[in-house]
Amino acid sequence: MDRELALEVIRVTEAAAISSAQWMGRGKKIEADDAATSAMRLIFDSVSCKGTVVIGEGELDEAPMLYIGEEVGNGHGPEVDIAVDPLEGTNIVANGRGNAMAVLALGDRGTLLHAPDMYMEKLVVGPEAAGLVRLDDPIEKTIDIVAKMNNKRTRDVTVIIQDRERHQDIIDRVRAKGSRVKLFGDGDVGASIATSLPQTGIDLFVGTGGAPEGVISAAAIKALGGDMQARLVPDNEEEEQRCIAMGLTDPRQLLHLHDLVKGDDAIFAATGVSSGELLEGVRFLGGDLVETDSIVMRAKTRTVRYIKAHHRLQNKPHLLADDE
Repeated sequence: MDRELALEVIRVTEAAAISSAQWMGRGKKIEADDAATSAMRLIFDSVSCKGTVVIGEGELDEAPMLYIGEEVGNGHGPEVDIAVDPLEGTNIVANGRGNAMAVLALGDRGTLLHAPDMYMEKLVVGPEAAGLVRLDDPIEKTIDIVAKMNNKRTRDVTVIIQDRERHQDIIDRVRAKGSRVKLFGDGDVGASIATSLPQTGIDLFVGTGGAPEGVISAAAIKALGGDMQARLVPDNEEEEQRCIAMGLTDPRQLLHLHDLVKGDDAIFAATGVSSGELLEGVRFLGGDLVETDSIVMRAKTRTVRYIKAHHRLQNKPHLLADDE
C-alpha cells in the first residue's frame, strides 16, 4: 500500500468523529451513528484507493452506505480491503460517556478476514508476551507469562475486561489470582489496543466481543507488534454456515493474528469522539474551532503517529449536525 494512504485515511476518521461528537449526551445513538457514517462515506470519495468494504454497517439490504461489498475511494491507487466502524460506541455517545472512537482498518485486497457480525473470543497481549500465550490456556497461566515478560509482579498486572455478566467468572479468577481488573463498558477496540501501548499500563485483554471489532483491532495490534488470538462463537446453524461461507471449514477454529490480518502490511486509523484509554475526545473550543486527537499506524513500518488537529467548521459545513 502507498504510505501516503496512512495519512489520507485519518481525514476519514476525523470527519466521522466530529460529526458524531455533536450528538454527545443527547440520548440519540441512531442519529450519532448516522452522522458518523455519512461523514465517513463522504470523505472516502476523495481517498486515493480502490477500496471494498469487507466489514461495515451491515449487508446491502441493512445499510444505505458503507455496506459490505460497497466500493469506496476515488478509483485510483491500491486495491484494498476496508473495515470500518464509523462510531464504535453509539451508546457511549448517546449517554455522554468516555471511550468512543471512529475507527477503520485497511489491508491489501484479500488480507482482512471477512468476519461476520457475531461474537468472538479474544485474547490480546503486548509485544513482550507476543507468541507466548494461548487463548485456550487458563487465565492464571496467562497472567504468570505476562507478568514475567512485562517484568511486573502478579499483583501489578492489569487485565482489561468488558463489564458484562458473561465475563464474571474470568473477572473472579483474575481477582483471585491477585491481579488488577480494569472494567470497561462499550467499545473494545481501544481497550484491546491499549495492551500494546506501554503508557496505558494495560497488560492483557480477554473476553468475548464483536468479531468485526476484533479484525479492526488486529490491524492495530499487528502494527504495534502485539499478539492476538481469537475464536468465532456462532450461536446457531445459520451463523455456522456464514463462517463456512467466508472460508472457515471449522467455524470454531483458533484464529491467530495472521489469520485475522494476512500479509505484512495493514493500516489502522482512529479519532477519539469521547476521551478514553487511547485518545482524547473531540473538543469544541468556541466559535467554529474544533480539536481532534487521532492515531494512525502502519504494520509494514511499525510507524505510529499521533495527530492533533484544529478544524474550522465554517470551512467544513458538511460536518455540521442538522438542528432539530
